[in-house]
Amino acid sequence: MNRYPLWKYLLIVILLAIGLIYALPNLYGKSPALQISATRGGEISELTEFQVTSALDEAGIEYNEPELSPENITIRFKNEETQLKAQSAVAESLGRGYVVALNLAAATPAWLQELNAEPMFLGLDLRGGVHFLMEVDMDAAVTKAEERYISDLRTDLREKKIRYRTITRHDTGGLLIRFQSYAQRDQGKSLIEENFADLVVSVPDDQTEAHLIAAMSEQVVLETQRLALQQNITTLRKRVNELGVAEPVIQQQGLNRVVVQLPGVQDTARAKEILGATATLEFRLVDEKNNVQDAVDGRVPAGSKLYYQRTGLPVLLQKQVMLTGESIINAASGIDSQTGGPNVSITLDGGGAKRMSHATRDNVGKRLAVVFIENNVELKEENGEMVESRETIEEVISVATIQEQLGKRFQITGLDSTSEARNLALLLRAGALAAPIYIVEERTVGPSLGQDNIEMGFQSVIIGFALVLLFMAIYYKVFGLVANIALTLNLVLLVALLSLLQATLTLPGIAGIVLTVGMAVDANVLIFERIREELRNGNSPQASIHSGYEKAFSTIADANITTLIAALVLFSFGTGPIKGFAVTLSIGIISSMFTSIMVTRAIINFSLGGKRLGKLYI
Repeated sequence: MNRYPLWKYLLIVILLAIGLIYALPNLYGKSPALQISATRGGEISELTEFQVTSALDEAGIEYNEPELSPENITIRFKNEETQLKAQSAVAESLGRGYVVALNLAAATPAWLQELNAEPMFLGLDLRGGVHFLMEVDMDAAVTKAEERYISDLRTDLREKKIRYRTITRHDTGGLLIRFQSYAQRDQGKSLIEENFADLVVSVPDDQTEAHLIAAMSEQVVLETQRLALQQNITTLRKRVNELGVAEPVIQQQGLNRVVVQLPGVQDTARAKEILGATATLEFRLVDEKNNVQDAVDGRVPAGSKLYYQRTGLPVLLQKQVMLTGESIINAASGIDSQTGGPNVSITLDGGGAKRMSHATRDNVGKRLAVVFIENNVELKEENGEMVESRETIEEVISVATIQEQLGKRFQITGLDSTSEARNLALLLRAGALAAPIYIVEERTVGPSLGQDNIEMGFQSVIIGFALVLLFMAIYYKVFGLVANIALTLNLVLLVALLSLLQATLTLPGIAGIVLTVGMAVDANVLIFERIREELRNGNSPQASIHSGYEKAFSTIADANITTLIAALVLFSFGTGPIKGFAVTLSIGIISSMFTSIMVTRAIINFSLGGKRLGKLYI
């Protein structure tokens, strides 16, 4: 009685050892660091590292040995004050083309890093940083969707040889389609109803002109807005992650707002630049009919627009966009096998592949231009005040003759360098914002406040933990000491699981840990009280231990399952802070079930099982 097989002891020891290993990185903490990444036109190399170290040496700033990788350079510092000074010096030295991000780099030993053991992320309330509340322009999302319908309608009407005059957006919403005759209008109505199920077609009461109004249904409008919000969230997350801001929190709030939290970042202007800079492509045909020099002299044709190539040469393009970057689902940089120059391989979605196929089929032999568009937000000083300035860069990166009909995959060439190709692929993978997004609220949390929160949260855990240990040791004697060991191991497992999941620890999360300490010891209280009851009923010590664990299990399971259900509901319906509390509480409940039942039973079975006991110290 009260014996475990050897495999069960080994399993428990292995699980606890793994937990201890993955909890260890949190003891080493993180060092203030700078992470330098290249943007368009920049390149990470040994020369970049030399520039950075030279700037730091000139400024008299102490730093650790830089860590160079193909993607970025990481430099660690002793404290946040030195880190901030270093950022200014490095940013001024490198200039544009680089993002110098404030970061916290893990000080984990190499052998733990090889096991992918990393410390927990710390939230904005613990580390400090910047918080933005951003609002998505839902009307603009609907407008962009209607513009895509205009392009598709033109293509289909031309293919069916249905003559129309114009397709424009209607003042009250929807698309106004003017036909050359009533017969053409009826044919067009049948085509739209057959091929465009998302559009609701109506004939205006005014019959003096052959025209239709095609509007998106209410359900489609809501779905378009929802997808625009989700795409913006995905785009922001990719941009922030790939450009070197660690541990961001980007999540939806309400129907049209996004919360962006960047822990560790104190430079609000730089954060705005990272969030505001997006890039996309437009594919346009070159205007072969008109003279580009006339456009340079100010006589731009009505259906065309003047652009400039990177070499400075002007090029006249048609205003009608053949395809935009929204249709790009993947982009990868590489080397062109024919020219040996850098290229970017593009993969389109189904709709984009269809439009590209149709457009290039009808224009073989003509020139196609690729227009790179990047939007940057900067703060400039004007009359002693910092004013937000939005800059849009539009330049032609490639002009090539269409040799054949293109499909889902093709390549862009004409790039300056492999670094340029990598960065363009990065920006295209991150995608363009589906709709404009505006900052409606911003605030900065200082690192000193975050440190105070960490200290107070840590003290609350330690005090609560110590009081529980003291009570259990006094009230349940030897068995209380066993419960204390299990409680300590539960805390280790909880930290290990949070580190493995790379969860973000916040103040509400610390509250969840404190609650877990109480919940974990509650199971042992139930078991020990049941053992006491069995002893009072005259059972032997070994039988009392066995009955105590067996009979208390169902009560413990019921209590923990109901708490877990409540935590899952909090996670499903709560916002950021509530989710943080729910995550730590859920993980704590699961780990406490293991330590309070299996681990304590294993210790008691190993030390007392199979022995003739005269008395239990409980």
